[in-house]
Amino acid sequence: MSFDLSDLLVVAISSSALFDTRESHGVFEESGLAPYIAYQLLHEEEPLGHGPAFPLVKALLRLNSPTSQRVEVVVLSQNEPEAGLRIMNSVKHHRLTITRAAFTGGESVARYLHAYNVSLFLSRNEEDVREAIEMSVPAGLLYDAPSNPDTDLNQLRIAFDGDAVLFSDESEKIFQEQGMDAFFEHEKLNARKPLPEGPFAPFLRIIAKIQNDPDLRRESTIPPIRTALVTARNSPAHERAILTLRAWGIKINEMFFLGGISKDQVLHKFRPHIFFDDQDLHAKPASQLVPSARVPIRRQPKVNKDQVSLNLS
Repeated sequence: MSFDLSDLLVVAISSSALFDTRESHGVFEESGLAPYIAYQLLHEEEPLGHGPAFPLVKALLRLNSPTSQRVEVVVLSQNEPEAGLRIMNSVKHHRLTITRAAFTGGESVARYLHAYNVSLFLSRNEEDVREAIEMSVPAGLLYDAPSNPDTDLNQLRIAFDGDAVLFSDESEKIFQEQGMDAFFEHEKLNARKPLPEGPFAPFLRIIAKIQNDPDLRRESTIPPIRTALVTARNSPAHERAILTLRAWGIKINEMFFLGGISKDQVLHKFRPHIFFDDQDLHAKPASQLVPSARVPIRRQPKVNKDQVSLNLS
């Protein structure tokens, strides 16, 4: 009997996102493929340490119960199959309930995302992440993990940027091309017109569905998932964002309309397992405090930063 992934939240993750592979990757960079494989074989029984997405994966897997599976995590790695055994041994060592994996021997893993019905792809390889986005699969490029992430929570916490992540970049393009006044005017005129979906809207819908699972709520003493929108929008542009989510039938637990204030301190207090943003100028500072990923999308060149005080998203 075949296993059906269609009703599950399927998260695909690269080995370097799940585990700390910097040492072995250094061998590959310095000496090439054959010495790298030999190194991995030599250390095959030596478990790898935590990678930047390790706390997130543990939190996701906690959404499963002995009687109900909601999440499937799959390792999709460009590793050589010979070297892949160390990865799976590390999975076993850390007691992660991950049973499915693919090792593509240096080839892109993006072509296999639809075959695994992937809902979210996380990687340290920007080319793979960009390919996933082009295939309409929500994907994030992970930064290095913060030195002391406060993610030891009995609750999955996810924070999202707005424009170009949950929403399309339609409004942001107006800001970039015509400036702040035109952006605010456009958002006021279209306040009751829902924004088009961005690359992470499908993932948010799945998260919202799991949040509303009555069985999951009964299994936990606290809400199992908490979400946040952390955006540089502010009044009067806040209204359209709120009404868009209402039109989608999705409730986000916390919303922060920052109007140009740095996002990192708000995120530090929210303590997400992952924060998704499309701009390095927001995501990189945040990554010093909380696990973060950039959502790379094609965009028009930004207007001169000296001419405006706010970069949207």
